[in-house]
Amino acid sequence: MAYVNNIKMFVRVFELGSMSAAARDQRTSPAVASARIAELEKHLGVRLFNRTTRRLQPTENGRLFYEGARKVLEAIDDAEAAVMASTRNLRGTVFVAAPLGVGRRFIAPHVPEFKDEYPQIDVRLRLSDRKIDVIGEGLDMAFHLGLLEDSTLKMRLVAECPRILCAAPAYVAARGDPADGEALVQGRHDCLNLRFPGAPEFQWTLVTPEGPRRYEVAGPFETDDGDVLTGWALDGRGIVMKPIFEVAEYLRDGRLVPVAHATPPVPVQLSCLTQHRRLRDPKIRVFTDFIVAKCREELARAMDGLALPG
Repeated sequence: MAYVNNIKMFVRVFELGSMSAAARDQRTSPAVASARIAELEKHLGVRLFNRTTRRLQPTENGRLFYEGARKVLEAIDDAEAAVMASTRNLRGTVFVAAPLGVGRRFIAPHVPEFKDEYPQIDVRLRLSDRKIDVIGEGLDMAFHLGLLEDSTLKMRLVAECPRILCAAPAYVAARGDPADGEALVQGRHDCLNLRFPGAPEFQWTLVTPEGPRRYEVAGPFETDDGDVLTGWALDGRGIVMKPIFEVAEYLRDGRLVPVAHATPPVPVQLSCLTQHRRLRDPKIRVFTDFIVAKCREELARAMDGLALPG
């Protein structure tokens, strides 16, 4: 088993390009990660990485070994999955990521229930509104809220999610209700933007009579946490674009009101992204089926009876 662990560490170091990042991924220390790579190099009799003070680059031998090592680990995963499926003895760990709002509302509350039903499956849930690299971060799956770019991952659609532009009544009283995207820009309205490091200049894509159109918006506040944006909107600090399910309770009680009714935002998709090979793992399938069903129930409940303009 020690040799397999050494191979796992090598694969993660290769994929992440960092000994410390691989150590965090494997939940161990950089010293242990370095020792495992050294053991593997001693066993093979070749150097797998060239090390400098700043960079870690795979050697040609390292690149050759990676292809075979990855196949070995995939074969082990497949063999374990086949045994678990045949005995219905599902066990192991599921690594999953989700946006903050989706994770807090629709996934985290149901993880304990899943654990009760499958006591030998552990769940490691990461919540972040930043862009997630499913393969690079060693995740089994990631829930994605947005317009999906081209991807090599397997996508399972959870739901179409309409979005809305909204603000607190105090903001509308002070600044007015822009009729559409053009009025939003021309009136220099304070727009509350979700942005994380490396994100491009922000634009809102709205539906106009001529079709979707991008509007360059600006405002005094930005953050990488969607719930913080909602808090600023509730405080009357500007206009926010949100999936309706995230602000449904505030729309119902009047703490937020719709604006720019003539040009609503383009809807987004809530989807579950999975590496193709991981779909063969029965514990991944049962977790995905369980959480997707719960998400759909919660989304329907959030939208039930909500009266909106248009």
